[in-house]
Amino acid sequence: MIARTVLTVAALTVKEASRRRVLRALAGLTILLLALSGWGFSRIVAEFGTLTSGEAKLAASIVLNLVMFGLSLIATLGTAFLAGPTLAGELESGTALAILARPIRRSAVLLGKWLGLVAFGSGFVVLAALAQCLVVWATVGYWPPRPVTGLALLAAQLTVLLTLGLLLSTITSPMASGVVAVGLFGATWIAGVVGGIGKGFGNESVAHVGTVSRILLPTDGLWRGAMNAFQDPTLFAQFSDAFEGQPFLSEAPLTGTYLAWTALWATLVLGLAAVAFQRRDL
Repeated sequence: MIARTVLTVAALTVKEASRRRVLRALAGLTILLLALSGWGFSRIVAEFGTLTSGEAKLAASIVLNLVMFGLSLIATLGTAFLAGPTLAGELESGTALAILARPIRRSAVLLGKWLGLVAFGSGFVVLAALAQCLVVWATVGYWPPRPVTGLALLAAQLTVLLTLGLLLSTITSPMASGVVAVGLFGATWIAGVVGGIGKGFGNESVAHVGTVSRILLPTDGLWRGAMNAFQDPTLFAQFSDAFEGQPFLSEAPLTGTYLAWTALWATLVLGLAAVAFQRRDL
């Protein structure tokens, strides 16, 4: 019974999300970014020719990761502002009261909405990133070494932010939950850049800023793992100096310990959301 409720709510959430105007905005921005990236990679070919030199591979990897960050940001903005109205909007409008008046557990409704949002957001970012990989392959003949890992990490990054957005939507308004979630996403990325600069200059105190931020909110850590999966593995040996403080290159893949922490983090935050939703007055 609970499993059926969760799947039903998840399907309804995906259907509702696909009807919102934000989906058309996301699609339009994605197509525009893909078109611009295709032009940008064609300029790399005009400048370097084929990707046989290390400099050309370095340029292609930086541009690819830059565009992937743009896609990630578009998906983040869209899905973060979807998470708020999906739950907080129903609470404010009274729709949730009509649903929860029936013998349905609040935790099942919350889990169903989370599952639907994750399926919708992850599907969008994976398809968009895969299309970007095809654009790069068609223009410069470069294919990422570990595309499946990179796509999975982008989906995981989106899942983490959606989970946070869902928690915020149980305690604040729809608009505020989206703004706070996106703000924390941006702050964590900036902290990661600052930490990378500190590491490049040998300042351990500043370098720890990025490390701590990636523990508190794993979005930047997952993003850096995705970058490592998309870039050429031989670049670090050739251009190790270029990686110092570079926000669109990553030195090493993620460890199993960090991935386990990310899974635990998402589970804990989803649990907090369930507790907050259970205690909230309708």
